[in-house]
Amino acid sequence: MVSVSEAAVRDHLTSVLADRDEEIADRWVQLQIEQGAVGSSISETELRGEADALIAALRAGLESDLPVARVVTSHEDLRAAVTDFSLQRARLGTAPTVTSLAVLSLKEALLESVQRRVADTDELLAVALTVNRLLDAAGALSFDIYVTGREEIISRQSRQLMELSTPVVQLWRHVLAVPLIGTLDTTRTQVVMENLLQAIQTHEAQVAIIDITGVAAVDTSVAQHLMQTVNAVRLMGADCVISGIRPAIAQTIAQLGIDLSTILTRTTLADALAAAVRITDAPGVSGDQAAAR
Repeated sequence: MVSVSEAAVRDHLTSVLADRDEEIADRWVQLQIEQGAVGSSISETELRGEADALIAALRAGLESDLPVARVVTSHEDLRAAVTDFSLQRARLGTAPTVTSLAVLSLKEALLESVQRRVADTDELLAVALTVNRLLDAAGALSFDIYVTGREEIISRQSRQLMELSTPVVQLWRHVLAVPLIGTLDTTRTQVVMENLLQAIQTHEAQVAIIDITGVAAVDTSVAQHLMQTVNAVRLMGADCVISGIRPAIAQTIAQLGIDLSTILTRTTLADALAAAVRITDAPGVSGDQAAAR
């Protein structure tokens, strides 16, 4: 077997990618459709755009001074093209293995064009080995990016759902309310606190009502989360009222030895709103004093 230089291999590949780019792109799109690597959520035109971008970036990477082993991971344009490809698939909900296989199917499209150009057996083998190394690396990178991107998408969607499930409502002039439903954990408490504090600043609120009518159970952790939120509201210069404390929850709080004596509490949201209105109508009077009127 005759040794073929890396420079000769790169020359063959860059020439094929330059002269037969449209042919390779068309074949790659066809292979993805045949393999079921894409669904109806992405059009053939969009597939072709992705193919053109990735093939152009692959050619630019091979024309750079980077060693072949580092082209995929270190060439900025090529890495960006693989990243965009993977994140688009992640947003569409395509499986990560299918996404990687879509990248790997570019091998077949590229090698078909290489075979029509390179006649020498030794050179063809050297080029095929280089194509394998390049696109195996691209497939692995695609998988990693997909998984990371998908986790970020899921995390962002979860946060958006959490924000929707903990809305801050303006009930009265200078009075806000946060109706809580379900389980109150550390992450959700943080979202509640951020949204509530921002709303207090935006609406210049004087009273914030935290309604826990929809909270299934209160334990030490939930009580601590509530206290943290109340303290943060007070630091913003507003009073805080907790409503929706049912008999069972009141009994649990008492049994746990949790001290809520410094916090104004009401049985219902309506009672809490009435107390809040009295607070806002009594300038210069503390919350407890106004509510006691």
